[in-house]
Amino acid sequence: MPESKNPIREAERYLDNAKTILSEKAGKEGKYYSDKKYVRMAGHTAWCGVLTALDAALGIKQKLKRGQRTDFQDYQEAVSKMDKKMNRPLLNTYETLHLTLGYDGNLNYNVVQSGLKEAQHIIDWAGKHYHD
Repeated sequence: MPESKNPIREAERYLDNAKTILSEKAGKEGKYYSDKKYVRMAGHTAWCGVLTALDAALGIKQKLKRGQRTDFQDYQEAVSKMDKKMNRPLLNTYETLHLTLGYDGNLNYNVVQSGLKEAQHIIDWAGKHYHD
């Protein structure tokens, strides 16, 4: 399978892009980033990577009708069926990347790094459950 077609590698690429946005654009000053716009962008980018990995591991997208969005609860239910221990990390990742960073633009460096670590954990988990 070509590298660009592997959804887990694509998810990793999203996460790498989020880190690049933070390091090149968000302007870290001490314990905080200085630009909410780029923190939001990085949070959204990392969350898209998590969703890409989950879609591959869970096969959720294939089950939906065209044009219909997947609700977070659908991801929670599918993950719970496979591994209940992943419920808390998934919820933390959603709250941190999608809500706290993606919407609120929280500038705290430790919060951002925590979200990125959780994202990596979810992507790694999805990689173990992905079968092409």
